Amino acid sequence: MQFLACLLLVGYAGVRLTVYGDAIADKTGLGGNWIGFLLIGIVTSMPDLANGLSAVTLADAPDLAVGAIFGACIFNLAIIVILDLLYRQGSVFSSASQGHILSAAFGIVMIGFSGLSMNLALNREEPALGHIGIFSLVILVLYLVSVYTVFNYESRQVKEYTEQEPDAYPGLSLGVVIARYVAAAVVVIVTGIFLPLIAKEAASLMHWQESFVGTLLVAFITTLPEIIVAVTAVRIDALDMAIGNIFGSNLFNMAILAIEDVVYKPGPLFSKIAPVHAVSVMTSLIMTGFAITGLFFRPEKRLLKMVGWISWMLLSLLLINSYFLFINGRAA
Repeated sequence: MQFLACLLLVGYAGVRLTVYGDAIADKTGLGGNWIGFLLIGIVTSMPDLANGLSAVTLADAPDLAVGAIFGACIFNLAIIVILDLLYRQGSVFSSASQGHILSAAFGIVMIGFSGLSMNLALNREEPALGHIGIFSLVILVLYLVSVYTVFNYESRQVKEYTEQEPDAYPGLSLGVVIARYVAAAVVVIVTGIFLPLIAKEAASLMHWQESFVGTLLVAFITTLPEIIVAVTAVRIDALDMAIGNIFGSNLFNMAILAIEDVVYKPGPLFSKIAPVHAVSVMTSLIMTGFAITGLFFRPEKRLLKMVGWISWMLLSLLLINSYFLFINGRAA
């Protein structure tokens, strides 16, 4: 019942985030790509931040924190399959802006650094500054660089479009839109604070290890805002905002890992987790690589005209990763 309550709350707030995010993009001229990448991407990842901070401080559950982050990255990329299924104008890869390749490429770099840090820590070779891994500081810098780079790219792309498009929300002022957006964001954030405690109790009741619960159960719940945003964005013809949110959320998720490492006093964080998370790291990298391939190659829907072959690959990787974690992440 507690998980159901969280699901309903983030579902409702996610719809509001999408509508008001689109309104902010329209009224400010920032563009749907940028709003999805930064503004919505950060807010929809706030449950992951709240979950992680609670897990490494209140619950003392580093496996739950790390598992939820990489699980959220995998679920985020799997959202593309849902988009491809719902999008009736063709393949999402042929319709989305190729500018998303930039943020996806930054995602590969940052996930790769996380994987490198994890493998070094598991072999007790990770360089650290006190209780903080050195690569966590590198990831934080890379996130700021990615935000700056993507903003410069998108600002050049949306200028002409913005000048030609009328206001789609004339009945709402910018101040009202921002206030309602903030209210929806607060609901998402507050809901996320309770997730790690509920998940740890579920792990105890079901005799599951925290790595499994974090990567699958909590990751799915905290990814619900991204799912709702994606579906709503397709309905209001804002595909690029949905895609931008997916890659922006994954970048912010890597920054969350670095923040968790900073606040986790017994750290470095990766030195206290199970090796099974390395599988999720590699799955995230492969799925992001397939997404970049689709955005560059732009394949059309072929098999049964439901989704393209890239989407089938993303779905297969999600199922393989979930099965592996279920088999290897259960308590003996």
